[in-house]
Amino acid sequence: MITDQHRMFREANDPVIYFKKKRAEYYSIFQKYCHGATLAHIFGEIICQKLKEPIEQSVYKKTARDLTYEMRTNCESLNGNRSNLEKHILKTLAEKEDFDKYMNYIHNPRDHFKSFIRDEVSRYITDKFRVSVLPKMKENIELLQQKIMKAAHESTEHVQVNSGDVGLWLKSFTQQLSDELIFSVKDLRAVKHDDVDDFSFLEDVIRQELPPVISDISSRFNTETFPGKLDYTFRPGELLIDHFCQCCWVQCPFCGAVCTNTIENHDGDHSIAFHRVRGINGTYSHSTKNLCADFCTNLVASDQYLYTPDGRFPCRDYRTAGGVYADWSITPDLTEVPYWKWFVCRFQKHLEKYYSKTFERKE
Repeated sequence: MITDQHRMFREANDPVIYFKKKRAEYYSIFQKYCHGATLAHIFGEIICQKLKEPIEQSVYKKTARDLTYEMRTNCESLNGNRSNLEKHILKTLAEKEDFDKYMNYIHNPRDHFKSFIRDEVSRYITDKFRVSVLPKMKENIELLQQKIMKAAHESTEHVQVNSGDVGLWLKSFTQQLSDELIFSVKDLRAVKHDDVDDFSFLEDVIRQELPPVISDISSRFNTETFPGKLDYTFRPGELLIDHFCQCCWVQCPFCGAVCTNTIENHDGDHSIAFHRVRGINGTYSHSTKNLCADFCTNLVASDQYLYTPDGRFPCRDYRTAGGVYADWSITPDLTEVPYWKWFVCRFQKHLEKYYSKTFERKE
């Protein structure tokens, strides 16, 4: 993210990069001056060139929003709530059997969710680019081209009816595009245009010069430029992260399972339907120093004790330990989730090496 933001900042503010990007544009204008082009012709071309980056940004942003909605509908892992997303995360983890990824999920759940969402989005864009992403981009840029020409035509009519000047034409033109483009009269402040008075000709120039600009932008539509041309916060992955990750991420003090409440900083207790084997979070027995092989839902139904820096507390009354324990509601339950039992069996040696402890042996 920092690398992308730095690149975009340099492209927007480094004068050397800026003038390299503008070289072809300025040379084209210079040629037209040399060939006796009218001021209206040159001004019309400058408008089209100035519109190039705003058009590009608008198309990519609009497509990103459209794609986000499509993935929320059509992508199996992203078309439900956070619990559905987590189900797919656990399925993927089990299929890949990558211990390091499991540890990232267990100890850094929010980061893992974000990474998973970005991977799903990247895969979707790559797989669906020709059949879904590219058609959306082409449709959006065609609609934008039509809107720009309509704005130019209506601005010409507005000036003619009101006997206005080029300033009025520009004001009308930019206001009509303000909902779609980041483009204003200030962008043309350094361009001489006070003597432009043939607005019908100016409109014709824009009609002639805009299609090559649109064609140039369209020629660079591909899977690499799609994320690269977007500000980080407008990328589909980040939009989906905002949707899924604005929730509670407090982890169970026993097993590390994440509270399922969909509201961050919510009122009331933290809770979760399915807890995990405590040892996978590094929790160990106070007496044996071995990793615990039980579930915390079993623990709070037992006669065992909880040890904290503040003392020893009956596990049945874990809330009396205060602190993070007091904020959780854990229902006593002897049911054990098979998934996490499988995980411990599959990665027992990995876990023991990771925590430098062994699991409790039950006779």
